[in-house]
Amino acid sequence: MRTVEITKQPVELFKILKFEGLVTTGGEAKLVIADGQVNVNGEVETRKRRKIVAGDVIEFAGESLQIQLA
Repeated sequence: MRTVEITKQPVELFKILKFEGLVTTGGEAKLVIADGQVNVNGEVETRKRRKIVAGDVIEFAGESLQIQLA
């Protein structure tokens, strides 16, 4: 599991996928989220603008990201 530090919260889900390099564009991030390919805290998440805060765990494409506040 990879730790991702954010400097403010909340952060929109699609932005984290983009900034962490799991997808190449924000548009691609929105598509994979809408398609049900992303889990947040163990549950399928289809809201592109889901607010992510410290303590959340995002899973996508075999990667797990633990979110921490910097």
